[in-house]
Amino acid sequence: MVLSDLEICKPTSSSHNKVGISRSGRDLPPAHYLFKIESYSELMNTGVEKYETNVFQAGGYKWRLILYPSGNIKSNGNGYVSLYLAIADTEKLSSGWEVDVNFKLFVFNQKNNNYLTIQDADGTVRKFQEMKTEWGFEQLISLETLLDSSNGYHVEDSCLFGAEVFVISRSGKWESLSMVKEPPHGTFTWKIGKFSTLEETYYHSKSFTVGERDWNLRVYPRGIESERGKGLSVYLQLTDCERFPAKRTVYAKFKLGILDQLNNKYHERTDSHWFRASGNIWGFKKLVALSELYEAAKGYIKDDTVIVEVQILVMSIAKIST
Repeated sequence: MVLSDLEICKPTSSSHNKVGISRSGRDLPPAHYLFKIESYSELMNTGVEKYETNVFQAGGYKWRLILYPSGNIKSNGNGYVSLYLAIADTEKLSSGWEVDVNFKLFVFNQKNNNYLTIQDADGTVRKFQEMKTEWGFEQLISLETLLDSSNGYHVEDSCLFGAEVFVISRSGKWESLSMVKEPPHGTFTWKIGKFSTLEETYYHSKSFTVGERDWNLRVYPRGIESERGKGLSVYLQLTDCERFPAKRTVYAKFKLGILDQLNNKYHERTDSHWFRASGNIWGFKKLVALSELYEAAKGYIKDDTVIVEVQILVMSIAKIST
């Protein structure tokens, strides 16, 4: 009998708490331990019930393999090879210790030069603790399959087993992302005086803080680039990007407006952007045409003052544990 490349088997013992077993093939050797047995038949002839390997380290803990060459008869392993992973040197662990592990066991196919990989189905994580120091498979592989040299697992009376052990460590790190509507202090108004005297290409407002992020407004009195001489350009800028981790982004949906001071009403436009270090400014090349800006009836300039405002409608706020 030759095992298929992928085989999901029914549970084989109470030690696996009715979790299925997955068998598959792969070329990559086990990452943590290899255990070669020469003269396997002679080992069986000794009548030894089980053999425990030397200790190896993985995931910050010490482990060993426990092999039942003729099967764990006491636990439904008759006619099979039984193989277990056991945590070692537990007396050095603190009282009440628990170690969560996802592990795989292997049998090398010397004919196909690949590894039969045996693991709990669905990526089940096993908990090693004082009352349960070993987990494994009573029916790892049938003796009939193993000992038939045509299958490739037992060649010149030698076999090779292996293990990979991945400890699930809880670092305590976490991150939460909230999309906050109308965040506190989300409105900022900038009165730009002596507007007719402004000669620089652009000007920045003072900084303001929303959602623990620092922002400002940038205004081009005579327009930016293609809108030069055509429109008033107004942008929202995130100013503290240097404090960002790599690839950190902040989302903002916002309104930018200019106040009609005669009617106390804003001419507004809405947009949104994911702000990042490489793209920390967003807005409108032409919030309003310069021809309209200077039209007295529009009310945008009064006493040589222009009033622009931003209102952040929605903002992403990320909280990260330290």
